Amino acid sequence: MSDPASPSAGTAPSAGTAPSAGDNSEFYNFTFKTLQEEEFPFEQLRGKVVLVVNTASKCGFTGQYKGLEELNKKYADKGLVVLGFPSNQFGNQEPGGAEEIGSFCKRNFGVTFPIMEKSDVNGDKENEVYKFLKSSKSGILGLKRIKWNFEKFLVDRHGNVVERWASTSGPESLEPTIEKYLAQE
Repeated sequence: MSDPASPSAGTAPSAGTAPSAGDNSEFYNFTFKTLQEEEFPFEQLRGKVVLVVNTASKCGFTGQYKGLEELNKKYADKGLVVLGFPSNQFGNQEPGGAEEIGSFCKRNFGVTFPIMEKSDVNGDKENEVYKFLKSSKSGILGLKRIKWNFEKFLVDRHGNVVERWASTSGPESLEPTIEKYLAQE
């Protein structure tokens, strides 16, 4: 697995074309690697509603994988993409490597949505995707920092970060908001 601070892990190349009104092309300029070390260009997310979640396999919130997969199955054909970003920054609750993480998610929760390679979501080595998300939408009391595993960000069809939820917000509670943004063009 490559270093999360390396250019392939969350880089943002320069924008090629000017965005149309309301678009935030910066989100679509990222490329990240999946657990299988395949490039995942965010350009393929253009026009989709994206739910980004920092995840961990040994956390009290790990059961949220089930609800995230349910959202994925229920809304994928309407334009929702769920992205998991494993991180070991909170209580060392994601200690495994890529194969172990992928196997755990599939075996225990039937996860079919993309899981990115393990990376930092805070600090000096935080990945570029999380730098963008946090700078676009602060948390409670204006804090930028990710507080724990399973914080969630919602990106609309135009690349704008429109919502942020704490770990305690279960995936099922996000449905009305996700539906609202799926209904928008």
